[in-house]
Amino acid sequence: MDPWGVFFLCLCFMTAQSETMEASQEPLHWMKKLERMVRSRSSISLPGLIRDLECSLLNASFGGSNLTLQTPNIQALIFKLGCNFAGLSLNSTTMKRVPQAWVPHAMQFPAELTQDACRTRPRELRLICIYFFTDHFFQNTNSSLLNNYVLGAQLGRGHVNNLRDPVNISFWHNRSLEGYTATCVFWKEGASKDYWGAWSSEGCRTEQPSPSQVLCRCNHLSYFAVLMQLSPAPIPEELLAPLTYISLVGCSISMVASLLTLLLHFQARQQGDSITRIHMNLHASVLLLNVTFLLSPSLALPSTSETAACKALAAIMHFALLSCLTWMAIEGFNLYLLLGRVYNIYIHRYLLKLCAVGWGVPALLVLLLLVTQHSVYGPHTIPLSNSQGNDTAFRNVSICWVRDPWVHNILVMGYGGLTSVFNLVVLVWALRLLHQLRAREEVQSPRACRDSVTVLGLTMLLGTTWALAFFSFGVFLLPQLFLFTTFNSLYGKARGQRGGSPGGGAPHMLTAPGGKSGAEIEPLASSPSP
Repeated sequence: MDPWGVFFLCLCFMTAQSETMEASQEPLHWMKKLERMVRSRSSISLPGLIRDLECSLLNASFGGSNLTLQTPNIQALIFKLGCNFAGLSLNSTTMKRVPQAWVPHAMQFPAELTQDACRTRPRELRLICIYFFTDHFFQNTNSSLLNNYVLGAQLGRGHVNNLRDPVNISFWHNRSLEGYTATCVFWKEGASKDYWGAWSSEGCRTEQPSPSQVLCRCNHLSYFAVLMQLSPAPIPEELLAPLTYISLVGCSISMVASLLTLLLHFQARQQGDSITRIHMNLHASVLLLNVTFLLSPSLALPSTSETAACKALAAIMHFALLSCLTWMAIEGFNLYLLLGRVYNIYIHRYLLKLCAVGWGVPALLVLLLLVTQHSVYGPHTIPLSNSQGNDTAFRNVSICWVRDPWVHNILVMGYGGLTSVFNLVVLVWALRLLHQLRAREEVQSPRACRDSVTVLGLTMLLGTTWALAFFSFGVFLLPQLFLFTTFNSLYGKARGQRGGSPGGGAPHMLTAPGGKSGAEIEPLASSPSP
């Protein structure tokens, strides 16, 4: 070959090398641009810049099977994958470090990752991983991220969802996370009106193998992080067995008692008065709550927790709890009418209106949540601690329940707290009225015993023992938890004894002025009294 030919070949080789270097340096250009936004605290056009970085990484040219690029707050990795992909594990301890001190993190991708793409058209695929060591690009209201780390992954230009074998993302912290609730989340674009996205836990399970590690198991690819919230101390693991036993036995007895009460009522074929019908509706809500609660742990297993069955059961159990609390409040309201306004009370279609409130309001609230927040229901993790020497190991149990902390605080704790306060006020007022009535006559021992039973019946009727759950804190948490579990697991049985028969219940044991009992004075008839 003549010298000019050799010179031309060298020139072509150098040009190709230069183009390859420029193509590999283009992602670095976008990374540095994002770094400048971190320093200036700017958030203009964030989604567009991140998408430009993703596109440049997917189009980057490089030799070998992988490429790593990094800046102080961002690290990008590119991998060439074939259809014979057998899985991939990445760990920060084996990667090139950036100048800042890192806390370890890791990602593990299953072999299933490339199957759908290769089934459509066998080809070489690009897997890109972008690690942000700042939360500046994913701002959200009232959110605190573990280490401020956001770890992202994308396969080509498509979307990877519903993986049978999850992607495992591990986050470590340099101190114990005891006292915090960790929730694995991903960035859902378009889910917020104020930002370009919002954090969502849909499709992710949270595990805590050690006090300083959080393991996220997600069935899709996205940008992942761990939300941290202050929480009460976890329940000691040694208390799980007795609490579970009390709940199972108590709820089973309560469920059977409620079911028998309803069957006996319908078998008698007596319509009864409005008081009895209210009792039966409360029994029905307690029965539904017990059934869903007993089924919940079995549907929250790792293999089934992300299915529609777990979400549906969680929604039904939330509806049952809200209905139960609402019917307790209705019992309190009806008791007030029975004792406080004995005569000349007529409310048109009274029971129908009560049913609209007792069943309709909870159903409306749950339906609104399902429409507005699809991921509000699903597996809810309950942290447990097990002291071993000087260390504390963590293990979680799950049930199908409300996952969103705000929804739980407002529509579980808040709703239940208001119901408990209202019924406590009614209970105190009813007992004060009872004391005034008994003070007018000589109190005999049998009457005093009967009044004690009345107080107990009113307490169970109005569900005031539920206040143990809604107002528990500090050193009283565990004792209140045991008392709440014991009392309310047997709630249906106590309700069946006090108000199971038509015309039964604590209110009928009270004597109204003039010597007539509450059962003899029917203030809420379906037609006006003559």
